[in-house]
Formats: sequence, structure tokens, C-alpha cells
Amino acid sequence: MNKKSTTELEKVLKSTHPENIESYYAEEDENLYDEDRSFRGFIKGSIKGKKTLHEVFYAADINEGYGYKLLSGEKHTNKRDVIFRLCIASEMDLKETQTALKLYGFSPLYAKIKRDALLMSAINEKMSIERINDLLKMKGFAVLEECGTL
Repeated sequence: MNKKSTTELEKVLKSTHPENIESYYAEEDENLYDEDRSFRGFIKGSIKGKKTLHEVFYAADINEGYGYKLLSGEKHTNKRDVIFRLCIASEMDLKETQTALKLYGFSPLYAKIKRDALLMSAINEKMSIERINDLLKMKGFAVLEECGTL
């Protein structure tokens, strides 16, 4: 079955009374995010069969211990670029990247912001983090922020 878009779910919610929210949850379960469909679950699901988390953290240039703490929620980053690094290292497409950013609590990439537009284009071309940083430098933008330390 096809997943419903946010817009479609919002239409359903317009006719759902708050006291009946449980029926909405039951009927739309496969379209909703919960703990199993959290940021961590989304990352793990997106890399399933492609890479290990260790390989993702290495490709993202994120300390493995710190990476696991980000996924578990034990640590939190205020740097959208760190989550973007995880998305690139996980080989996510643009739609998956946008979803991951939102699940983590960041705004998605925005085509009207020049740096974001470049990042969106780079995702579509499946560029590596190193190539993206080279391109960002060449175009006069800040490179992807590093994750920092524990």
C-alpha cells in the first residue's frame, strides 16, 4: 500500500475530533512515526542491507561512540550539517534526507537558500561528503560542519 503524504493525513485530521484520535492512530498506523519509526529507526531502515552503522559513521566522519549516542538520543546536536552528513553517508536520496532532517527536529533543505540548493543538487548527484565540501568551498559557502567531540 502507498504511504499517505502529510497533506493527505492533514485532510483526515480536519475531520477527526481529538477524543477520537485513537481511531486515527489505528487507521493510519503505517503512515505515522513512533519510537520504532523515529530518527534512529529511519536511519537504520535506510541503510539496511547497504552498510553497517560503523561504515556510516566512518563515511560521515563522525566518532562511532558519538554517532550511537546521537541515534539513541543520549546526545543531541544543534548542527544540521551533522545529520546531513549521516544522510549522505547512509546514501539517502533527497526525499529521505528531508524526512531524516525533520525527524531529528531540523528544517528540511530549502531550494530558495543558495547553500541548501547546492546541497540538494549534490544529493541528487550522489556526491560524497568530500566532494560536497570541495564544491561548497569552490562556490564560496561554508563546508559541512564537523560533529565535534564527546
